[in-house]
Amino acid sequence: MARSLPDDPILIHAYLDGELDSVDAIEMKKRIAADPSLAAECERIEALRQLMRDRMLREAPSPELRGRIESAIGMKPAAQRPSWRALAASIAVTAVVASGSTWMAFDRHQPDATVNSVIAAHVRGLMAPQATDVTSSETHTVKPWFSGRIPQAPRVIDLAKDGFPLAGGRIDVIGRSPSPTLVYHRRKHVIGVTAVLAPDSAEMAPRLANAEGYNLVQWIDGGVVYWAVSDLNAQELQEFVGLFRSG
Repeated sequence: MARSLPDDPILIHAYLDGELDSVDAIEMKKRIAADPSLAAECERIEALRQLMRDRMLREAPSPELRGRIESAIGMKPAAQRPSWRALAASIAVTAVVASGSTWMAFDRHQPDATVNSVIAAHVRGLMAPQATDVTSSETHTVKPWFSGRIPQAPRVIDLAKDGFPLAGGRIDVIGRSPSPTLVYHRRKHVIGVTAVLAPDSAEMAPRLANAEGYNLVQWIDGGVVYWAVSDLNAQELQEFVGLFRSG
């Protein structure tokens, strides 16, 4: 008889940690593929982990601290225990998820948590086997793909003739909201354009910033906050934004 997994959000963490058996893992994978809210939660958790890997655990614990902790919890010999990095990451993930904290907890020097979310999503895309969920240079293929997956499909502009060909799109989680990201190329550089619905936001002209080695341009058009992020030089990224806005 086939098993049925309970509707328990903690199972998402078990699935991502590889703690489910093969049957339950397949069932959970099917659920995630069929449920945009589950898919968005998986994206949020993975983004959280990536940001933690990027921003935490820069210093190894001192021998004195390690000795006190090992003595207090009766830790097994080194050959039988997980790495200190894995142990600390596990503790930190549990604390953050339980407290309901989001990106702001990890970098108090960054006043805008959205910057962290956008950059983390861009980096994940670069590290993935491919940076898109729908891969196509055709606007009439990419735009409809978002329909039914998010509340509003993004503007999709064909800029191939201007040297910025469309590569496809994906859904990222910015804050806690599934948001569309379009992916363009410029030579060997990747440009991600993320659109976040913000109906009450006033129009804003493009603003250039730099964070974590990436150039970012933010602007607001028609109740949507746009972020363009890339390691492309600032001048060409601003040129791209101008073309996108007028497209």
